[in-house]
Amino acid sequence: MKKIVTVMAISFSALLASGITAAAPQFDNPGRGYEQSRQHGQGKKHREYRESKEVYEKRRQREERGYQRLQQHKWQTGYVMPQHYRGNGYKVEYKEHNLPKPDRKQQWYKVNNDYILVNADTHSILKILSF
Repeated sequence: MKKIVTVMAISFSALLASGITAAAPQFDNPGRGYEQSRQHGQGKKHREYRESKEVYEKRRQREERGYQRLQQHKWQTGYVMPQHYRGNGYKVEYKEHNLPKPDRKQQWYKVNNDYILVNADTHSILKILSF
């Protein structure tokens, strides 16, 4: 009888001890508690927000500098049209803007209120009209 009570007491204490360890929070870093882990997550979000804000500000400043450069750019015939301006956003239809009809393989572009006639093959500037 004494052996049965001893075995039951040992098994009960083992069962109780295993239940306590299973209920403990599981962390990769055992030195951190729940509060530290939660605060770390909030710090990460704040840092990401701050970094994204800094990236946005740098991008805005870069675009502003680019716009200022655009305003200062002087076009001359014979120059090659920079690739940045060759997109569809700068192309215009000559009829809508009362421009002379371009020859074959020529295209009108509008940059900073200047109309620029460009050879489509060589991208060289043929004529500049300012309004």
